[in-house]
Amino acid sequence: MMLLRLLNPQGIAGIVVSIALALLLIVQKGETRHWRQSSEQFEQLYRDEQSAFAGTLANYRTAAEAAHAADQANLARVAGEQRAINERTSNDFEARLAAARSVAQRLRGEAERAAADRGPGRAAAVPRLSTSAGRTPEAANEDRLPRSDRLTATEQAIQLDELIRWVKEQASIDSNKKE
Repeated sequence: MMLLRLLNPQGIAGIVVSIALALLLIVQKGETRHWRQSSEQFEQLYRDEQSAFAGTLANYRTAAEAAHAADQANLARVAGEQRAINERTSNDFEARLAAARSVAQRLRGEAERAAADRGPGRAAAVPRLSTSAGRTPEAANEDRLPRSDRLTATEQAIQLDELIRWVKEQASIDSNKKE
């Protein structure tokens, strides 16, 4: 009898609603389980991505530090090569100047001794040009510098020569070469 009371339209509707709610509860439990598993998978993927990002960041920092260290080593190498070139060029320049000055001093001394050896009454023989050349005897040495200027010109030529060599050596340094 109890069953007949439930079989009226309201009872049947109540049973149908209860069954539908039970089915929805079962479906909801399945959906919850599915999304929980998906959430755990996504959370694991997120942790993996964060770990990979941290590793990449650490690798970039390590590479940047290595590049900076290599740049510093290269800078020290280039500076050392430049210092060596500067010292070598300066030493060569000073040596060449000293040699040129020594030769100039020796030639001056020889000229003075030659003038003294001629004696007070004898004049040095001067080569003469024919008068048909139309020039005075001094014109034969017109293209030569006076003795006082010869050393200065030699010193300047040495200076320019050493400067050219210095520039070429400085330009030959490969500042991008990695050791």
